[in-house]
Amino acid sequence: MELRSMSDALQFHAQLLKVGIQNDDAARNVSKLFTFAALSPGGNLSYARLLLRSIPRPNSYYYNTIIRAYSRSPDPTHHFHALSLFLSMLHYQPPQPDNFTYPFLLKCLARLKLTPQGKQIHALITKTGFGSDQYIQNALIHMYSEFGELGFAREVFDRMPLRDVVSWTSMIDGLVNADRHVDALALFDSMLKAGIEVNDATVMSVLRACAETGALSVGKKVHMIVKEKRIDSKANVGTALVDMYAKSGCLESARNVFDNVVDKDVFVWTAMISALASHGMCQEAVGMFAEMETCRIEPDERTMTAVLSACRNSGLVNEAYVFLNDVPKRYGIEPTIQHFGCVVDLLARAGRLKEAEDFINTMPIKPDAVLWRTMIWACKLHGDTDRAGRLMKYLKLRKRTADDDSGSYILASNVYASSGKWCNKAEVRELMNRRGLTKPPGCSRIEVDGTVCEFSMGDYNHPEAEKIYDKLDQIVDEIRKEGYNPRVSEVLLEMDDEDKAIQLLHHSEKLALAYGLIRNRQGSEIRIVKNLRSCEDCHEFMKLVSKIYQREIIVRDRIRFHHFKNGDCSCKDYW
Repeated sequence: MELRSMSDALQFHAQLLKVGIQNDDAARNVSKLFTFAALSPGGNLSYARLLLRSIPRPNSYYYNTIIRAYSRSPDPTHHFHALSLFLSMLHYQPPQPDNFTYPFLLKCLARLKLTPQGKQIHALITKTGFGSDQYIQNALIHMYSEFGELGFAREVFDRMPLRDVVSWTSMIDGLVNADRHVDALALFDSMLKAGIEVNDATVMSVLRACAETGALSVGKKVHMIVKEKRIDSKANVGTALVDMYAKSGCLESARNVFDNVVDKDVFVWTAMISALASHGMCQEAVGMFAEMETCRIEPDERTMTAVLSACRNSGLVNEAYVFLNDVPKRYGIEPTIQHFGCVVDLLARAGRLKEAEDFINTMPIKPDAVLWRTMIWACKLHGDTDRAGRLMKYLKLRKRTADDDSGSYILASNVYASSGKWCNKAEVRELMNRRGLTKPPGCSRIEVDGTVCEFSMGDYNHPEAEKIYDKLDQIVDEIRKEGYNPRVSEVLLEMDDEDKAIQLLHHSEKLALAYGLIRNRQGSEIRIVKNLRSCEDCHEFMKLVSKIYQREIIVRDRIRFHHFKNGDCSCKDYW
């Protein structure tokens, strides 16, 4: 009997009970019924567990199948059930765990983030002689990566005598998830040199790393691979390619990929709308949203965020209000803190500070620290220090919170510094030190000859550091002739203007720019990825360099893209 639903399974079970389950044929039928209930989309895991209890002497296949079914469930309770079942195998039941048991169990432990237990199971695997099994080794790499224990994951990986595509992909994915994107790209290069053929999962992980680092040449290489494999028109691969090209500053290439996707889902539409938004093309983003609706693709929360971000990046207040009020009603989407945050950021950057504060006070969602930081930053930007001082109470610096981070303290420190309140700034910094909070360093990345180079402020570690700083001095001499004057007010430290000018000159994106001018061929684009928002001095610096050196400079900061060409920026000095 072919089982297509649990109704068929129940009838089949009833027949088995009538004829008895003592012979071999009946036992095979019970196994068939059990497997359907445990693993089929139309099955019933609770029913499979009841069947397991009714079998007099179940072998390891039954236990492994249930553990496998639990590992596929999104419910954490099921992952605990898998661990419990494993322990019963270990201590009470005749069937002992085998090489089919551990991969699924390790997957459950990874989901539960049970690091000590995972290490104990690893020790047991080694003790019982299963440590050389490739499937188990792959599962160990995945588990340790999920734990954030990349040292252990890499040790397992390096000791493997034979590595398949899953081994390489698991290790690459672990590095990407840990924000070690440059290391992930280096490992991918080693994978290609080892002659390992990539799969969809490899492509998705590597494209994420390319998108974060701006490694366009590697991204193009991956694109060629997926074209050869004829998977570039798949929605998930297309989404990753759109994101990679957009975050590398190649909007036209992103659009070409988007147009080539056959069955476009909400994710690829959202990726393209988000790409337009990050490049400040608000009208195009809104137009694409309308096109998406025409194609009867329902938006989700991320789509809303993308369109509101487009409005924010272009200063379109009225359009943002209409969108926030209209779209959730049409599609039953509940606005989130991110959606309200886009509107607050939009109003605040436009200088409509009172309106932004009133908007926050009437929101149906309690504002978080990020939203208040956005508001206070805008007050500092527009010189409304009284409002900034009044709103600082919402940052709750004196009170420890579960989500304590450095952002609120750094903002408060900068507000005090910009007002000349150096004692208050020192108090905030001391508070940060006592709580072990540090400011994330600014860093910028640039790809040269297929290699991603990273610079931090005042970086002297690069092998060509002397050339880079000499080039910076030359650049400054040139742009001063065009009226460049360092914006020393950007440096919120107690020092003289000359030292402040040096601080500004040594910002990470300027070091990356100088290196790009040294190494990239004449006339080629220079692409820089920065982890923080661009300061006004760096923005003006890039504009002048693009004019004098006749180079297009594309900078992606934490908020958006800046395309500098002939002394102008695509953001129209609004960011």
